[in-house]
Amino acid sequence: MKKGTLKKVLRYASRYRFLIFVSLFLSIVTALLTLYVPILVGDAIDCIVDTGKVDMARIVKILYQVVFVVLAIALFQWIMNIANNKITFQVVRDVREDAFKRLQHLPFEYLDSKQTGEIVSRVISDVDLFSDGLLMGFTQLFTGVVTIAATLIIMFMKNYKIALVVVFLTPLSLLVAKFIATRSFNYFKSQSEARADQTAFVDEMIGNLSVVKAFAHEDENMEVFDDVNDRLERTSIKATFISSLTNPGTRFINNLVYAAVALFGAFACMSGTMTIGGLVVFLRYANQYTKPFNEITGVVTELQNSLVCAERVFALIEEKEEIPEDKDAPESFEPEGVVDFKDVAFSYDKSKKLIEDLDLDIKKGQRVAIVGPTGSGKTTLINLLMRFYDVDEGAIKIDGYDLRKLKRRDIRDNFGMVLQETWLRNGTIRDNITLGREGFTDEEIIEAAKASHAHSFIKRLPNGYDTVISENGGNLSQGQKQLLCITRVMLSIPPMLILDEATSSIDTSTEIRIQKAFNRMMQGRTSFIVAHRLSTIREADVILVMKDGHIIEKGNHEDLLAKQGFYYNLYNSQFA
Repeated sequence: MKKGTLKKVLRYASRYRFLIFVSLFLSIVTALLTLYVPILVGDAIDCIVDTGKVDMARIVKILYQVVFVVLAIALFQWIMNIANNKITFQVVRDVREDAFKRLQHLPFEYLDSKQTGEIVSRVISDVDLFSDGLLMGFTQLFTGVVTIAATLIIMFMKNYKIALVVVFLTPLSLLVAKFIATRSFNYFKSQSEARADQTAFVDEMIGNLSVVKAFAHEDENMEVFDDVNDRLERTSIKATFISSLTNPGTRFINNLVYAAVALFGAFACMSGTMTIGGLVVFLRYANQYTKPFNEITGVVTELQNSLVCAERVFALIEEKEEIPEDKDAPESFEPEGVVDFKDVAFSYDKSKKLIEDLDLDIKKGQRVAIVGPTGSGKTTLINLLMRFYDVDEGAIKIDGYDLRKLKRRDIRDNFGMVLQETWLRNGTIRDNITLGREGFTDEEIIEAAKASHAHSFIKRLPNGYDTVISENGGNLSQGQKQLLCITRVMLSIPPMLILDEATSSIDTSTEIRIQKAFNRMMQGRTSFIVAHRLSTIREADVILVMKDGHIIEKGNHEDLLAKQGFYYNLYNSQFA
């Protein structure tokens, strides 16, 4: 899994080959210049130690060279850091963009099976943690590898015997790093999962804080949060403890390398095969050689965490999309509003049917009300009509077109939908009414708001239609939020309408006014009305009474009351 994930990361990075080339080239140049400094220092030491008279002219010349090289190293490292940051943040941008794009096209089955916070954690937190490891990789890995290779070459050129000692001890450091990295990966995976659970829980609690307070459930929630938080603490400590062994382990091996170089170098000096300056250079190279191992093992450890996070993000990106659009779908679709259900069967759980053998013929302009107890299939019927889900059997047709043969956008563009659950975003009242769509004048927006009886409360807001509301309209009442959602539909007035408990959060007097507006809006348009409050559906042309996924009664209000069946009992239970 780790190798596959790493390949996917590299595939994203390969889009920025030029920047990678710049970074790699500057890594080589910086490493070589850094290795050239000890040579200059060694020459300066030999100028002082090996001659009876100090060659000040040569020392001054060497000093100028050192200053020039150090300034060049600083400049190249600065440019390299810019390139590495650009690579990292462009890769992160692409990954997050692909994750969000895939999120837009995932089937509702996936979204229904996951907690919102868990998905948010993948798109935000996991990508951020992934970027940290990626940046460290580009910043330290390239330079470290180049430094190790160049140092080895120079050491072999200087004294191959001492260089062989260094090479012989090197695998010990690599083995320690590999051993620890393998074990830390699983701990980082557990840590990432615990972090996602914590994010999901916090997101859920913030979204339902009023319910928590209403039921005085704060203490119970605190206990659950403490459990999740403790689990994150335990997994984090284990991951950190295991990964923290890397640095001491590799430093111990590297100190052995340094001591071995010093010992063999001292013998070489005594035998006359190496100068004092040469030994200083070799010791410096031994330090330059071992230092990248410390950095690389730290990078490898951090990469374990990054790869775990990347794995979770790529799992989202690679989730199977909803069924592709039909290649033969018409380019444009302007239905009149004739809707047919033919032998429709559907279930969320494939082992248990929710809707079976559903047949329904709806003529253009009819108002169809759907009633029934909770779980009878009312909202499911709407989900199928909007093609949030595809039927298991049978077909739903609009103007003779099977929904599966139409583009989802064309279907949804032709339905105006007002749901019981309101959705408002952080922005102005105007933006929430138009949802960012252009082409509407102020007069049209105000007219739609007046038709939905929202204008009166909007004009009382501090800045009227330019008043900024918080996420999900937190500073508005539930009724006001629903009025804004109704205004959206009033503004566009598509050929078909879906009103799913559209007036459930509005007081009775406002409901009467809105019903009049709805009656005008529904005139000549095929409309589906889902309601528990039967007072809102008396004027419907057809009332479908659903129970256990079946239509058990069908007719208008008077006909169903005359039958004295399920609808009769349901109606009397509300108005008796």
